[in-house]
Amino acid sequence: MANKLNTSIQLEKDLFDQIYKSMQGDVIQEVIKATRIPSKQNYWKDSLEGHSIKVDEKLLKRFHDLIEEVKAKLGFKEKVDFYITGNSEVNAFAIMAQEENEAHIINVNSALIQLMSDDELKFVIGHELGHLISQDAKLLNLVQFVFEGESIPVLLMHKIRLWNQLAELVADRYGYMAVENLNVCISAFFKMSSGLDFAKMGIDFNSFIEENKKRLAYFQEEEGLSCDSHPINPIRVEAIHLFSKAKSDKELTKQMEGLINILLKVRSSELDRNLSVFIATAGLIVASCDGDIDKAETNEILNNLSSLQIFPIDYIEELSKQDVPKLFEESISKILEINPTLRDTMLLYIISIIMADNRFEKEEIELLYNIGENLLGYSKKEIAHYFAATIQEGFRPGYDGLR
Repeated sequence: MANKLNTSIQLEKDLFDQIYKSMQGDVIQEVIKATRIPSKQNYWKDSLEGHSIKVDEKLLKRFHDLIEEVKAKLGFKEKVDFYITGNSEVNAFAIMAQEENEAHIINVNSALIQLMSDDELKFVIGHELGHLISQDAKLLNLVQFVFEGESIPVLLMHKIRLWNQLAELVADRYGYMAVENLNVCISAFFKMSSGLDFAKMGIDFNSFIEENKKRLAYFQEEEGLSCDSHPINPIRVEAIHLFSKAKSDKELTKQMEGLINILLKVRSSELDRNLSVFIATAGLIVASCDGDIDKAETNEILNNLSSLQIFPIDYIEELSKQDVPKLFEESISKILEINPTLRDTMLLYIISIIMADNRFEKEEIELLYNIGENLLGYSKKEIAHYFAATIQEGFRPGYDGLR
């Protein structure tokens, strides 16, 4: 049944498009081609040709046939060069070809081959082919080129992380389609995470699935986070379990919501939740008090909120439908109750919004004093000192009014 389901995840596709367009991917890709900068594929090709074993039909026929079987099962007809590298790390990777006449590359470490059965290897190869089918490297290469040697902006960082995790779940679906055997997929996950043989350890399959659900509960109950480039194994196991059992795309999408909600979490404490509310509501109140929300003010709000929310714009829009002043005051009260030392941080954030557009309106200053005195407990003189220090550190007069 699963091979009739849609292998894609809509949020993964949406994030791919958002990130790619935000970095003007089509334009930059053409620039990269015009510069003829050697791709990382060339480096890997040279390294693998020199230090690894290339899977050739004559030299490694059994493994070659296994690979061709998986390619045929997934309907992948493009040329792929397979390599085996002597490496104790249980890992494999795929590199997408940069030119039409080039072959893609898939490398499998020797430790993985020694650990896996043939069917489990089919799952691994199917997973790597899934990355090629989905063209995940197209976005990864763009990100690496644009931000080489630099930190990725927070506004993009969490979206890229989430997309990466969802792309892994999509690739797992291709891995399942390569074998269409849930037990094999779960056994492969177990070996990759523990280095141990599922059957040899005498583990009952159904008991393992139930235990996995218990481990998932920890992450679903607002406690654990999944912040690596790959989803945690409990999510991957349950996701492939759902994919194997679902009878329709609609059913699968609904069942996946709980797992995806775990991946959406950036921070999970009560303090973090209240900080999110404060940043969003303070932004709405302060930026709009002069009747005009400037783009610079919007960016200031989004940059601060992005450390706590993957989709800050959606979050702000949802809060704006509620009683914003009430939420604002409640968030301040709760934050001060949990961590009173954040009082300065909150005042400075409000000042940063006022200063974002490089203009100070009378309404903004009055609001600053009102919030500082009545909600944060500062004297007017203390607020003035904080504001003055911030002006000296960051204010640069514009050219408006000059001739």
